Amino acid sequence: MRSVRVAGVGVAVAGLMLGSTAVAQEVRRPVFKSSTSLVALNVIVTNPEQGYASGLTRDDFEVFEDGVQQQVEFFAATDVPLDLILLIDGSTSMRDTMPVVRRAANGFINTMRPGDRAAIVSFSDGVRVLQPLTSDQASIRAAVESISAKGATALHNAIYVALKEFGRPAAADGEVRRQAIAVLSDGEDTSSLISFDDVLDMAKRSGVSIYTIGMRSDFAPRADGTRRYFSQADYAMKQLASETGARPFFPERVEELDGVYAAIATELSSQYSIGYVPRNVRDDGRYRRVIVRVSERPDLRPRTRTGYFLPAEESVAR
Repeated sequence: MRSVRVAGVGVAVAGLMLGSTAVAQEVRRPVFKSSTSLVALNVIVTNPEQGYASGLTRDDFEVFEDGVQQQVEFFAATDVPLDLILLIDGSTSMRDTMPVVRRAANGFINTMRPGDRAAIVSFSDGVRVLQPLTSDQASIRAAVESISAKGATALHNAIYVALKEFGRPAAADGEVRRQAIAVLSDGEDTSSLISFDDVLDMAKRSGVSIYTIGMRSDFAPRADGTRRYFSQADYAMKQLASETGARPFFPERVEELDGVYAAIATELSSQYSIGYVPRNVRDDGRYRRVIVRVSERPDLRPRTRTGYFLPAEESVAR
């Protein structure tokens, strides 16, 4: 098999002290080695009943970049190990709900498979990596239990930092790993220096799936169960998930978090991993639109990130 470098799947980071301090140590997760960029896609396929379609093969998929069909170079069904970052709001408004949040997060951790790793990141005024990526579930749970609630909500800062550190191109000497962030917040961003546009741009460049959980305790539901209105913050969370091929969740009650995390875990375990070397090797700096189809099965709906930017240093000439 031709060896290639993966573009848009990232590094694990250890020893981080973030906010006003710097990265102390990086643990790079390797990928295929070459001068050519492999565009890595995490793909979810649903059927008309909204269940996940399993049993598909490489030949079932068609990948198009800017309307041009691409050759699939890498394919795996659900067995690619996962690096998951749980990004949890630790602001003052979370104080009353934190026990339930910890329980739900620990339930999520119980779904980890051999080879999977998780990191725990808490944010309020600043961003704290409570546990770098590890497969040690006891350490991950201890980090979850250590989350406290105080301060304001620097949501954009937190997502930006997580993407910057966990979504860099990986080192070129090892394995492919899927990456996902599950970010939980219960309110509007109140203290970030980073704008949402900057966060969205970084998300498009990272290749990381971002599952957003927007709990709006101050948006009481109507008697019929509908929300009073869809806020700008809700829209931003929805857009961030959509652009990265993930899903947004808007639970009305904190007790629904167990089900939300369970739904995310089920989806992550149902992903197909697909990679291709782009036919267009020009360093044009444009955002390249990606579409995945399931050939001969129009009833199935694949979902993945909407596109990517090819870094200038990874462009090659033929």
